[in-house]
Amino acid sequence: MEWKSYGRRRVYDSPYVEVWLDDVDIPGIGRIDHHVITMPKASVTSVVTNEAGDFLLLYRHRFITGRWGWEVPAGWAEPGEDPAAAIAREIEEETGWRPGKVEPLVEYDALAGISTMHFRSFHATGCAQVGVPVDSSEGKVEWLPEVEVVKLLTSGNVADGPSLAALSYYLGPHRLA
Repeated sequence: MEWKSYGRRRVYDSPYVEVWLDDVDIPGIGRIDHHVITMPKASVTSVVTNEAGDFLLLYRHRFITGRWGWEVPAGWAEPGEDPAAAIAREIEEETGWRPGKVEPLVEYDALAGISTMHFRSFHATGCAQVGVPVDSSEGKVEWLPEVEVVKLLTSGNVADGPSLAALSYYLGPHRLA
C-alpha cells in the first residue's frame, strides 16, 4: 500500500540539508505530518584499493557521535557533476592520492524511511600519490591490509554507515559477481 501525499512545507534549509513536513495519508493509520530530510547534493563514497590488496582509509573524529573511526573517502557531487568525477576529486582532496580508474560499485538509499539521501559507491584503483590531503581536518590517511580492514569492521571501528556499507559490499557480494 502506498502513502498518499497532500503537500509539503519547508521547516529548514541550508546548502547541505533541507527538512520538510509532508502531509501524508498512511493506509491503516490516517493523515499525519511526516518529516522528510532531503540532500541538495548527491552523496558519493569509494573503496580504494591498490595492487597489493590494501585499502586506503581515513581515521577521523565525528563530533556529532563523539566517535573516532575508520572511513572510506566520501563527499558530495556538485550539481551537474558526474558522480565518478566527484569521488575522484574527493579521494584526491581527502587523501592526496589520485585514482587512475573509478568504477561503480553499489548504490543505496541510506535512510529510506525519512530521507532522500542516496549514495553512489565506487571502487577506485591505480592511485598515484600527488600530494597531501587538502583539508587537514580529514584526519590520518593510511593504506591498510585486507585482514586489518576486516578486523576493523568486525570490532566496530568502522561505524560510519556509508563506509560500513561500501566496504562490506566490496568484501562480500562484489566478489561473488
